[in-house]
Amino acid sequence: MSLYILCLILFAIGLYCLIVKKNLIKKIVGLGIAEYAVNLFFILLGYTKGGEAPILSKDTPITNFVDPLPQALILTSIVIGLGVTALMVAITVRIYEKYRTFDINEIRRLKG
Repeated sequence: MSLYILCLILFAIGLYCLIVKKNLIKKIVGLGIAEYAVNLFFILLGYTKGGEAPILSKDTPITNFVDPLPQALILTSIVIGLGVTALMVAITVRIYEKYRTFDINEIRRLKG
């Protein structure tokens, strides 16, 4: 149960960075923190205490296995998250080249 609470705290830190911070780089880091908190939460949902890897053979009885589906889905999520993060960094670099700042309020003021 404490691991779920730690996931919630990690997600809250990421959400705080997204909502409160005005620096674009800090917003990207906050989104990454929130994303990996959700990934960790889904991995924890598939975890079984004392569980084994779901590798079956003819002499292995079916007992307490860890669910492999959340692990496979989170691998896909990590790859998609990496692509989104790379796109956000590329857009942020372009914004910095144009406005010479990462501050959202300053960018709005310069835009007119």
